[in-house]
Amino acid sequence: MAANVDKILSKVLIDKGLIKKEDLDKCLKEAKSSAQNLGNILIKEDLATEDEILEILARELKLSCLNLKTTNIEPSVFKKIPLKIALYYKFVPIKIEKGVLTIAVAYPFVLKIQDEIRTHLGYRIEMVLSCEKNILEILKLRYGLAADTIQEIMAKTPRAGETETAEEKVENIEILGDEEASVIKLVNQIILDAYKARATDIHIEPYRGRIKIRYRVDGVLYNAPVPEDMVLFYNSMLSRIKIMSNLDIVERRLPQDGRAVVRVGNQKVDLRISSMPTPYGESLVIRVLPATMLFSLEKLGLSSSDLAIFEKLVQKPHGIIFVTGPTGSGKTTSLYACLSTINTNARKIITIEDPIEYELEGITQIQVLPEIGFDFARGLRSMLRHDPDIMMVGEVRDLETAQIAIRVALTGHLVFSTLHTNDAASGITRLVDIGVGPYLVASSVEAFIAQRLVRLICPHCKVEDASQPKEIRAEIAREFKLDSAQEITLFKGNGCKECNFTGFHGRAAVFEILLVDEVIKDLVSKKASSMQIKKKAIERGMQTLRQDGLKKVIAGLTTPEEVMKLTQAEENADI
Repeated sequence: MAANVDKILSKVLIDKGLIKKEDLDKCLKEAKSSAQNLGNILIKEDLATEDEILEILARELKLSCLNLKTTNIEPSVFKKIPLKIALYYKFVPIKIEKGVLTIAVAYPFVLKIQDEIRTHLGYRIEMVLSCEKNILEILKLRYGLAADTIQEIMAKTPRAGETETAEEKVENIEILGDEEASVIKLVNQIILDAYKARATDIHIEPYRGRIKIRYRVDGVLYNAPVPEDMVLFYNSMLSRIKIMSNLDIVERRLPQDGRAVVRVGNQKVDLRISSMPTPYGESLVIRVLPATMLFSLEKLGLSSSDLAIFEKLVQKPHGIIFVTGPTGSGKTTSLYACLSTINTNARKIITIEDPIEYELEGITQIQVLPEIGFDFARGLRSMLRHDPDIMMVGEVRDLETAQIAIRVALTGHLVFSTLHTNDAASGITRLVDIGVGPYLVASSVEAFIAQRLVRLICPHCKVEDASQPKEIRAEIAREFKLDSAQEITLFKGNGCKECNFTGFHGRAAVFEILLVDEVIKDLVSKKASSMQIKKKAIERGMQTLRQDGLKKVIAGLTTPEEVMKLTQAEENADI
């Protein structure tokens, strides 16, 4: 198809000695038999890079090279060029002027292809060169996620069908190439795109006449580009996702929760699906979780001093360790890391959770089922009959669960659990508020650990940030009693393709560890306020959430804004 361009490229490669003749002949033979261009074969065989090929073709054919990432293209241009044409020929429309359509291609079109496009669109063609990956990314961004699949479905069935059926199996959602266009393929593309973007959640939200899809990456929601026609298949998409997760496809008035397992390459991925009725249809959230993960205390982002404290706490023979923080602050991950550290054949470990987020080898995990009366309190009582050494309770929500957990701790068991509080000291007042006696808290709890998650600066685009105000540096210097704020170097991420131009890549936890020693126990027994307890703990060396976060700022791991956003200032007047 691109024989003339292949000849030009072949001549330059041989003349400049960039490739052996036998290698070139082999690639030309494959290009002819597979109907691919020579450039793609050379790149696949690792005989040349795309940049080298583009440079040669631009010079020989007197064409320009264009960086699509930095090029501003008018949205009206895409409305004039149908997606099926752009995707079939793999080009991005750049501009239309005086009857001439300028397109970005990864490999120059021969005259025959230019004539075909002119026949379809009615424009004369001018070409510029750009890398294929950027072309496909711009097509997805401008036309919307899975727009090609939607167009194929519409070509077969102008009106969206009601439901699809599928066998209950772990299917590989990454194999999309030759699959017939269907709503099954459409749903798979959405999940796969989210997985590749490192998303932890997919939000599918219906509104009047349209739907919105958002991904949560590193704790922040981002819009996914969605073609307008996707709304026509929303009911079919809902039915497909419900079938995958064994939910009732007829029930659309009540919330439902389900689970599915899919495969991406060699990796199994757990999907937790939650549906909720809204005026314009059901809103869906899909939690994306690797089926198995390796948990370790070292990977939580602990400082060396905090790591030593954690290691001592998890080796305690009995007592309760509470991890506190809001939803989504990584409490369960921290608890799993603690359990993995002490998980040996000599210990019986049982957890009761809602829901079970990850599978842990060698640990008995129980899912609460409130709809049949199997709650945390009832589960805890049953767990005791299984002779455990260590227990984990997903959350202490009420007095009954708290009392059973404390009784278990006082009878020689190590218990891990969570509370929803803003800081470590508030965990004490939360237990007292739900009815636990202060003396029981003092005698059973070993530590309260508050935590938050901060986004980490992308290592690929990390640069020094000289724009930070002097007040920030002064506060950090004051917090750590530094002689001069000038000693502090702050960093930020400029944004690159590795971090989706956000400047952040991944997250780490910041911690506040309140050890319940004799001094703190005395304050708890005297019903001291959380502020009094926190003040005394800080005097005795406790590091606050903000201080731990600012240490990560000084280390160049995150930005001051991330820490300020997630932690509260310690006002001397209050403590």
